[in-house]
Amino acid sequence: MKSALRDCSNSLRTLLERALRDDVDLSPFFDPLDPSPQAIGTFVVGLHNPEEFAGREQEGISLWLYLVERDPDTLNQPVRRTAPDRLPSRPLPLRLHYLLTPRVDHVQRTQASDLEQLILGKALQVLHDAPRLAGHLLIDGLAGSTHEFFVRLEPLPLDHITRVWDALEVPYQLCVSYEVSVVPVHAGLDPVPTVPVDSLLGEIGVARREGA
Repeated sequence: MKSALRDCSNSLRTLLERALRDDVDLSPFFDPLDPSPQAIGTFVVGLHNPEEFAGREQEGISLWLYLVERDPDTLNQPVRRTAPDRLPSRPLPLRLHYLLTPRVDHVQRTQASDLEQLILGKALQVLHDAPRLAGHLLIDGLAGSTHEFFVRLEPLPLDHITRVWDALEVPYQLCVSYEVSVVPVHAGLDPVPTVPVDSLLGEIGVARREGA
């Protein structure tokens, strides 16, 4: 399934967005239907990188897929037959790494830093409480599937994260990194016809030692 990366990202984005809209302190910023007179309701959870997020003058959370790696531990796992005489190709198992960056306009909002930390704290809480994406949390092409993905906070050293910001050519900002695994990209090839094994014949022999 070629849409696995996109669908996984959208599932994670939707989980965060719903939680932020339901939070009593953050609903005025993220929920356009919040009845509070002071409500803004324009904050979003977007998949753009932090630089693009700022360029669009958006506020909220940048959930940026910045690294995709092959998972070596499950690469050679045997595949399940779709039929007795059909053998599908192995899927490509991936680990997805997301940079989660809260962004609030520091020019327009005097408490921008406080609000960014509150947003990040809520995101950390949500992903700590729901470290497994499965069932009703999966949307788009993953909806109704039996897939499950595990979300893990990555304790990356500062120099690693700094290199990401250097690549973006923007100043370092408050952020955390999450890994989601294992996301399979299924092969686009048709299953290979095979002859099913329906019986095994055991044989007994005597081994002769050389020179005997």
